[in-house]
Amino acid sequence: MPLPKLSTFDGDSKAMVVFTDLDGTLLDGSTYSFDAAREALDELRARSIPLVVVSSKTRAEIEPLRSRLRNEHPFIVENGGAVFVPSNYFPFQLTAATAHGQYYIVGLGTSYPRLRQALKEIEQELGVELRGYGDMLLEEIMMRTGLSRQGAALAKQRDYDEPFVVEDERCTLEALTQAITARGLRWTKGDRFHHLMGVQDKGQAVRYLIECYRRWTDRHRDRLITVGIGNSLNDLPMLKAVDHPVLVQQPDSSYEPDIELPGLIHAPGPGPIGWNQTVLSLLA
Repeated sequence: MPLPKLSTFDGDSKAMVVFTDLDGTLLDGSTYSFDAAREALDELRARSIPLVVVSSKTRAEIEPLRSRLRNEHPFIVENGGAVFVPSNYFPFQLTAATAHGQYYIVGLGTSYPRLRQALKEIEQELGVELRGYGDMLLEEIMMRTGLSRQGAALAKQRDYDEPFVVEDERCTLEALTQAITARGLRWTKGDRFHHLMGVQDKGQAVRYLIECYRRWTDRHRDRLITVGIGNSLNDLPMLKAVDHPVLVQQPDSSYEPDIELPGLIHAPGPGPIGWNQTVLSLLA
């Protein structure tokens, strides 16, 4: 079945895919609600436009959210750590994918045990306290994130990415970066935490899926248009990978200052409010 044909952007017949971050973007940064984006979500669903979740969240967190969104499309977990594609979604065999239950999984990240070991090594090397999710009880994660106990428990089920905080002002970002890169790893900044990970990022995972969708649309000679929506620095690789990058506002109406891209669309509102308005404008 071909992707839907749209008359958007310049009036030609096209197929569209929307990639979106969750926290602070599609989900309100405080309440984790997507109610303010329901109109645009309904329009995407009505047009059968794939909405691909691209998040630092775990598979365990994303799956129930996808159920509430009535979303049956691929999704990307833990800052690009892995791509999950529902079985029989694409009408061709996926490269580098492993069948597991109801999904094909494309693993791109570094294993969680290695990340935990590296974080402890870096902590000792720098002589500062680095608290990762693996160091935190559920109560601390709940306090830092506003998640419920169940949500915090799902957030701890990690495979490819370790969120952490720096508990010592003596730790400079330069020293932290040097210690991380010396181990063949990288880090990025999210809404509430730094994230320690392998060399993967959201952009690498998004590009993998773009090639899959492009292969799909080429079978029907449709032109593929890609949209990416985010709010923070860890979304930059995703925004670089798409045709139309969108940056939503922070709760204080500012924009992430370190994200500057040609053609960047600044959504006229924070989180799901800006998300909703921008998606509806793109579909008009």
